[in-house]
Formats: sequence, structure tokens, C-alpha cells
Amino acid sequence: MVVKITSATVVGLETYKIETEIDTVNSIPQISIVGLPDAAVSEAKERIKLAIKNSGYHFPQTKVVINLAPADLKKEGTGLDLAMAVGILLKEGVFEAECKDIAFLGELSLDGNLRPINGTLAIVSSLHSFGIKKVILPYENLLEASFVDSIEVLGAKNLKEVVNYLQEGRPLATKKNNIEDFLNAKEEFEFDFSNVKGQVLAKKALEIAAAGGHNILMSGSPGSGKTLLAKPFPSILPPLTKEEAVELTKIYSIAGLLDNSKPLVSSRPFRSPHHSASGVGIIGGGSTPKPGEITLAHRGVLFLDEMVEFPRAVLEVLRQPLEDGDVTISRAQGSVKYPANFILLGAMNPCPCGYFGDSKKRCTCSEFQIKRYKGKLSGPLLDRIDLQIDVARLTEEELTNIKEERETSDEIRVRVIAARKIQKDRYQGTAIHTNSELSAKYINKFCNIDEASKQMLKGAISKFNLSGRAYDRILKISRTIADLEGAKDINTAHIAQALQFRSLT
Repeated sequence: MVVKITSATVVGLETYKIETEIDTVNSIPQISIVGLPDAAVSEAKERIKLAIKNSGYHFPQTKVVINLAPADLKKEGTGLDLAMAVGILLKEGVFEAECKDIAFLGELSLDGNLRPINGTLAIVSSLHSFGIKKVILPYENLLEASFVDSIEVLGAKNLKEVVNYLQEGRPLATKKNNIEDFLNAKEEFEFDFSNVKGQVLAKKALEIAAAGGHNILMSGSPGSGKTLLAKPFPSILPPLTKEEAVELTKIYSIAGLLDNSKPLVSSRPFRSPHHSASGVGIIGGGSTPKPGEITLAHRGVLFLDEMVEFPRAVLEVLRQPLEDGDVTISRAQGSVKYPANFILLGAMNPCPCGYFGDSKKRCTCSEFQIKRYKGKLSGPLLDRIDLQIDVARLTEEELTNIKEERETSDEIRVRVIAARKIQKDRYQGTAIHTNSELSAKYINKFCNIDEASKQMLKGAISKFNLSGRAYDRILKISRTIADLEGAKDINTAHIAQALQFRSLT
């Protein structure tokens, strides 16, 4: 009789139920795994054989055939080890138990211990929809899986514990955690806006970016404070919601970046890749597709310092995700879709030497060099960056004014959270979270302007040769400025303020 044991695997961010079918054939003792296994799954035959032997059980003296169904889905990783080992022992008659409603996850070591796997939260939260009532997994993954309420989660340290549970009913470890307890803990930030001298305009632009989820590009000479302004930016973003925290935890778990001692991503990510990063590193992909930096920055910030030093081809791959909020990676064997709804925060020098327009140092670059340097940022990419500002060098007075009263990040964050609350109420019943996500349809509905504002915008379109996308983005920035002020309607003051944040266009 064929033995069937349930497990699961992740492709992209989707969970697939895997039926592990085990049967034996009178032949030379060996294990044969079929059903499109990758190298890690195929190598499980040696891990399973020795794990069973070193746990004190007898390995069948026949050929063991394991089929991983559905057979047309490529199986990757080491999470199917435990299911295959349990199936072999059940087939061998080591224990008799009904395993129909139980799923098994985990990697086996040669001594029979269970090692943690990636993607636990994503898998466990989906198993209930497959009719699974209970899941047995490595003890080290138990804390992460304990956030799922719809299914019973049990943690085991080794194969013997699993067999004892199935054979004799010996209890396995359990844990229950409340997501709110993790989210309500006070966030600690290394950088604070109170440590940034001067730069009132730049701070205001960052506040608007945080309130409306807008992309922002800062240009200024070396030492003007661009990086110093960027680092405290996460401290003014609103805290994660429960849904966002779970979504991010799934992504980081699948990517293998989740700390087992901190099972929940409870603060917004801030990703800052080096300018030597490849397009695949930024966008995601590879022969076995993995999330890239834009997905790891989902619901948070992607900071590109020295933005024009990134290869132009790498920057251009950002255009579609910035517009759609997700990225689809297509390969011959299929495609995967990753979320990529992030705030792009860029910093750059105005020219190769860095001092074009500087008040203290003279620029040594030719007009051609400056044009070629800025040309790395294409028009379509700049069109997708709502806020574009110059960060001026601090004056002697600003540098030496130690008594200057500067707002803290907490004070700014209060206004940002209030503006986000207005947007949440306004867009209730839609898929929109922030003003930056407004499509043309909703801009016409939620960004109505009076005649005076229309005339101001007409003049700006003519003077700055604005595209249709740039026009829409000015309206969205104006809407955010109005929300920060608690104003119901957009007026000319909001339009004028929005226009001054397009200084690089």
C-alpha cells in the first residue's frame, strides 16, 4: 500500500501543498526521489537514510520510491526531508498513526536532529486552506509559526521526538504569540532628525514623502547632509500594521533573512544597496528566483546613495515597479510575482566633481560632463520621482549654532501618522493606502482644484515643460501637503509648495 504524507513548499511567495507518496520495490536497497526535485531535494536520500539509522530505527532493505506530487512542479530546498522520513517509517511499520490532517516540515541532519527552514510563516499560514489541522516542524521555527491562529503548530527537535508523538502521543513543544505584543513594543531608532542641523526645506520634503509615500531625490554637494538626512527617515514613518508586519515577515523568511530570535519584522525596512549591485540584486531573480532589494524594501524605504553611480541599466529596471508596486520575474519554467511597494529615496551630487552650484567651491566640470553625468537618470525615471530637491551647503551660522531648537523625529512622526489616518479614511473601500498610489481615475476624484490653482498649474506646465505624469504627481504632492495641514481642499499655497519640490526637473 502506498503511504501518503503531506508537506508544502514555496515558489515565489505562493505556497503549494506537496503530497509525499512512498512505496517499496523488491530490489537493491536505495532511495529514488521523483517529481522534479532540485539538487537539495535529491540529496535528501542520504540525509534521510542516515537520520533514520542514527535515530535508532531500521531502514528498509528494499528500494524505496518517493514521488513528490504534483510531479510537474519543481521542488526546491530541504523542507521536505521530515515528511519523506516519516513516510518511510510509516511504510516500514515503525508506528501506526493517521497522518491525513498533519503536515510535516523540516530539514534533517545526519544524526536525526531537525534544522530550521525558510518560509515557515508563509507555509503554515496557507496550510489551513488545504484542510490541514496540525503541522509538525523544527523547534527553531516554532516561534515564527506561533503567530498563526488557524492551525495547531508543534515543534520537534529531532526525528525521534516526532515518532514518539505519533506512536505514543508524547507531547511536543507548543507556543502562542500575539502579534500586537511585538508591534506595540517601542521602536528604537539609531538616528533622529533632531541631530540634523538646518536643512528646513529638505526636512519638510522628507516629511511630505513619509506622509504620502512619495519618492524623493536629493541633490547636493559633498558634505551638505544628504546621507545624514536619509538615515533618520525611517524614524518618521508610521508604524507597521498587523497585515504589513505579517506580509514582511513572510518575505524575509522566504529570503532566509529572518532572525529566529526575532520572529516578526516589526519595523519598516530600510535597504541601502551599494552602487555596485546588479540588476538581479535590485529587482530579484536568478535561476531560482529570489526577492531582490525592492521587495525587501516593501512597505519601507529603498535608499540609493550616490544614485547616478548605479549603472543606468540597473536604474531603468526600477521604472515598472515604481509605477505598479510589484515586479513579475519570468523564467522558462514559469513566473513569480513579488510585491515592491516602497519609497525610493535617492541622493546624488550635481556633477562629477560634486560642486556645481556650490556656494563655497568652484565646479571644475565642463557643460558636457555635467550633462552626461545627469543623463544617467532618464526622463521617465525622474518623472516617477515625486519630490526632487537641492540640498544646499550649511552656512557657518547653521554649523556653529548649537542652541538651535530642532524638531525630533517623534514630533514629525505625529503629523505623518495624522496625515496617513486622513488618507486611510478617504480611501476606505479602495486598494489605495497613500496619496502616491492614486491613479488618474482617483486623482480626478480626490484632487479637485479651484480655478486659481488651475491657472498656476498651466503656467508651470508651460514654463517647466511638465509631462502628464509630472502634472499628476504635483497634484498628489499637493494633496499630501493639504493632508499634513488638515485641509479638506487643495489651494494655490499647496500647489506652489509642491512646485518648489520639483527643482531638478
